[in-house]
Amino acid sequence: MKLTRIVTTIGASFALYAPFACGKHNHAHLNQLDLKHRHHIREAQTSKVEDGGALDLREVSRRGGSCQFPTSAGLVAVTPGSQNAGWAMSPNQPCTPGMYCPYACPPGQVMNQWDPKATSYTYPASMNGGLYCDQSGAISKPFPDQPYCVTQSTNIGAINKVGEVVSFCQTVLPGNEAMLIPTSIEDEIVQLAIPDTNYWCGTAAHFYINPPGIDCNRACVWGTNENPYGNWSPYVAGGNTDEHGNTFIKLAWNPIYLEPATPFCNTMPTWGVEIVCDGPGCNGLPCAIDPTVNQVNEMVGSNTGGAGGANFCVVTVPSGVMANFVVFDGSAGGAGKSSSAKSSPSSADADANTHSNPHTIVLYQAKLNVLYQAKLNVLYQAKLNVLYQAKLNVLYLLVYPEYGIDHNIVFLKHI
Repeated sequence: MKLTRIVTTIGASFALYAPFACGKHNHAHLNQLDLKHRHHIREAQTSKVEDGGALDLREVSRRGGSCQFPTSAGLVAVTPGSQNAGWAMSPNQPCTPGMYCPYACPPGQVMNQWDPKATSYTYPASMNGGLYCDQSGAISKPFPDQPYCVTQSTNIGAINKVGEVVSFCQTVLPGNEAMLIPTSIEDEIVQLAIPDTNYWCGTAAHFYINPPGIDCNRACVWGTNENPYGNWSPYVAGGNTDEHGNTFIKLAWNPIYLEPATPFCNTMPTWGVEIVCDGPGCNGLPCAIDPTVNQVNEMVGSNTGGAGGANFCVVTVPSGVMANFVVFDGSAGGAGKSSSAKSSPSSADADANTHSNPHTIVLYQAKLNVLYQAKLNVLYQAKLNVLYQAKLNVLYLLVYPEYGIDHNIVFLKHI
């Protein structure tokens, strides 16, 4: 869940800490980020595999033990051989009684179950996506009459022009926000899971775009800075659709890739990504990262700096128009060689669009300032839960001299 003047329009500190408010599952609620916009109801489309049928989750649990992943629900199992056993959780994190356990949906669809009490984008409520496992180990839908997965926006896809598999790894939200949800791009157009205003708290989808040749089994797991893929992949993307049908898609450098401690931070990838529209009216083109003309943290088109100084650009795609993230090999030509990119509007038009979409501006800024801070990946570890309790809002202790101790300031560092 960012155009030219996002950074100057919204202060980074506000964006990082302002919670997202959301309402009940009927989605007829006001987003705290923009009180002028009311979410509208869309008819949910069920998973093609689920086909509208009801799965007796209690029976599944009885067949296979405590908090078992529902293998017959048309979901995508994430590292099923690890402790998470298919749930969209870290491989070493099991689904245990008393937890909400997120899951991955097929490409193009988003998760449609979460904790009804999770009404703001704040920790730990933001972890409570998916199905609930009760104290007896039985799993259940928080919203029994709703499907597991839904298709919301259908006009954004990914195209592979490099001849090797390309993995788009989507972050889990609500969930631990790790990039665990796999979308494998072979040589065809694959629809990406872009949420609309009906999604949890109006948040956007976020993807890590991995180098060609790295399949989802290697790419969509939390890695290390020994390799430029997974959470250290060079490029990231995002998107969401507003209530008017406009879809906002973002292409950016990954701030983690740019950190001085990253061994390959000065290495320009040999492959690129561009956003291409298949119809008129797209605002913000060109928007690309092209290794034939760009160096690290440079882009084609109007762009600005976001979290960690990473540059990004955003394209507004009007309702009824298809747009794709096209992955191309730099040795085969630059951006625009593999597709027909449309011309960019004037800077005045781009500025007007920036100010006409405050919802999207704040959403992207607030969401990405949290998602792409490399050192914040520990915040969702169980041992650090105490740091996010309300009573620990004060991040330092003062030791007063009247207690017979030197006057010091002791900071509680959480990174």
